[in-house]
Amino acid sequence: MSAPAPLPRMIAAQAGMELRLTARRGENLFVTLVLPAALLLFFASVPVFPADSDRPVAFLLPGALGLAIIATAFVNLGISTAFERGYGVLKRLGGSPLPRSGLLAAKVAAVAAVEAASVVVLFAVAAILGWGPGSAFSVPVVAAAVLLGTFAFASLGLLLAGALRPEATLALANAIFVLFLLVGGVILPIARLPEPLAALARLLPSGALTDALRAGFDGGDAVLPFLVLGAWGVVAALLTARTFRWE
Repeated sequence: MSAPAPLPRMIAAQAGMELRLTARRGENLFVTLVLPAALLLFFASVPVFPADSDRPVAFLLPGALGLAIIATAFVNLGISTAFERGYGVLKRLGGSPLPRSGLLAAKVAAVAAVEAASVVVLFAVAAILGWGPGSAFSVPVVAAAVLLGTFAFASLGLLLAGALRPEATLALANAIFVLFLLVGGVILPIARLPEPLAALARLLPSGALTDALRAGFDGGDAVLPFLVLGAWGVVAALLTARTFRWE
């Protein structure tokens, strides 16, 4: 009997399969790649919301990046994993040589690959609209915000997927996604919300993510957003580890 392949190779192979499955789901590609770019293009071209910049794209780009992360790491991952669990796919994969931790790592790796494509698309659209990184733009802060946001929202998506029925995960993930759109600072600035609602929005993972991204673009203070994002990620990851069901 041949020895099993090394764990990194198995994770890479499973991540490739996850990407192929994602590419076959047109609705997932629309939400993760097309929707954030379309919203950036629309709201940067039509002054529906007032912006604090002469170029609306400079304000909207961090929010569009946040939207892409939420759509990919939370909505797409959560819903697809929930239906895989409901159809018994996770149970069968759990009996393969790839350990369950490796399966989750492959799913997160696939999420990261889709997010990388989203980042390229959004920066390309922003460049077409005339945006360019200013002197305050910080690659390390933006990269850290993307990584921490991915961790937080992937943990939240897996928390729903492992604890609820697929139909419940579908409904709840979409409802939360709309909530994040409305009060998460993705399009409408948190500062323009009524103060009690603005304070709540800054404690949401979506608000913390967009605040962290804006800090990376504008040179602001990202400490509090990073702390909020990290807290959401750690708590969600611990709850997922305790409650995730594979069948």
